[in-house]
Amino acid sequence: MKAFIEQQLDSKRIEHAIAAAELKTSGELRVVIHRAAVADPVATAREEFTRLEMFRTRERNAVLILVAPASRNFAIFGDEAIHAKCGQPFWDEVAAAMTGYFREGKFTDGLVHAIDHAGRFLAKHFPRRPDDKNELPDNVVDRGTVI
Repeated sequence: MKAFIEQQLDSKRIEHAIAAAELKTSGELRVVIHRAAVADPVATAREEFTRLEMFRTRERNAVLILVAPASRNFAIFGDEAIHAKCGQPFWDEVAAAMTGYFREGKFTDGLVHAIDHAGRFLAKHFPRRPDDKNELPDNVVDRGTVI
């Protein structure tokens, strides 16, 4: 399973998508791959959001995408300013698009699509400012191993 998932996840391509999306917005995006089974992906995403101190962005506009391949689930978690501006339809749309890609085994494509979609939304509501800086790393965070 681990080798299969690693073949399906291109970290460099995902990191490039994050960097490209963040060029247009003050928002911040992170991706966490949680390799152990996850019973509640939303709770795990919330924990990761806190662990990575994503709440410390200037505009409280960070988004975390958590993928748990072993349990075949994922969650998208945003900070308070995201929730104030986007509403549930946005999250549902991104999740539906990811699900379609994931069902086809196109994990990287699903993540890149979600990052692009979230980035376009963030750019509308949180445009990049002249003094904007990258507040969070763009690297994919890999937690744990699949046995």
